[in-house]
Amino acid sequence: MLGRANYVALVGGGRNPKFPTNKVIIWDDAKQVAVITIEFHSQVFQARLSRSQILVALLNSVSLYAFSSPPKKVSSFETSDNPSGLCCLGSKIVAFPGRTPGQVQIVEIGTGNVSIIPAHGSPLRAMTLSPNGEILATASETGTLIRLFSTANCARISELRRGVDTAAIFSLAISPSNTMLAVTSDKATLHIFDLPHTGNPDHHRNSAAAARAIRSSSPYSASSVGTDDPTTTNNNRRKWGILGKIPLLPRLFSDAYSSASAPIAIDDDPHSTLSGTAKPAVPIPGIPGGKARKGVIGWLDDWTIVVVGAGRDGRWEKFILGMGENGNRWVGRQGWKRYLGS
Repeated sequence: MLGRANYVALVGGGRNPKFPTNKVIIWDDAKQVAVITIEFHSQVFQARLSRSQILVALLNSVSLYAFSSPPKKVSSFETSDNPSGLCCLGSKIVAFPGRTPGQVQIVEIGTGNVSIIPAHGSPLRAMTLSPNGEILATASETGTLIRLFSTANCARISELRRGVDTAAIFSLAISPSNTMLAVTSDKATLHIFDLPHTGNPDHHRNSAAAARAIRSSSPYSASSVGTDDPTTTNNNRRKWGILGKIPLLPRLFSDAYSSASAPIAIDDDPHSTLSGTAKPAVPIPGIPGGKARKGVIGWLDDWTIVVVGAGRDGRWEKFILGMGENGNRWVGRQGWKRYLGS
């Protein structure tokens, strides 16, 4: 969806697709009509929109188009196998997997300059750009670490540890103020990380000011919000205490952990047809294994997160963030609702 505008990018999929899986349909919801159609020779796995660009991910390539009718192809790039349809579209750059698994390509839209980031040693599972386009967050199929990179010079800013066990990362999303990162995974947990500053002095000052303003302006407290589990407050940034300062210990003792976490619902749907047989359902484009997508994160503001899951148990959950009296961040679920099935 294009921000708060009336344009939505649609790709066919599921058991009874309304549109072909090799087409991107730009739908004008105000006029209830398709205004742009882009057809490909293979399945589309993802489409991203901005006010001037359309970015489309196929299994082994991404294509950038001008948002016009008819659409004009600006550029196309090869990628490694990308069944998750990973790609990010900013105002000045696009990011997507490189030709080698674990790498990220960053392309400047205006100049076409390409930069390569060796982000991980295993294939990418998730990636996201900050709203200001200055930070890229990535996770691999291992799912234990989230790495942050500066898009200005491709330098690694930080590593954030989700956990020790392997996990499938569902979603990464950075807050509107560019100061927090939300992460969901098949461990049925929502993690909140505080982001470090980039090397840009102006960004450092702006981020520091934003962080101070956010900490002081939280409208919520654990006692004032009726969350399901207000005890999810933690302080994992200092999880191992003094052990993190002892040399020669494994890196996990000194890694940065989430500042707050809360459980999410990820009830698995039976992978079967409507008749109840064991025959696999038609794969959904962009979803490894064709299963309904879970744990998709959306920031409503710096203190409110919505996590959406599809499938027969399709539901959204609303989470509230706040700061405790001891200065620690907390997050709790305020409510939820099923929107699909029964």
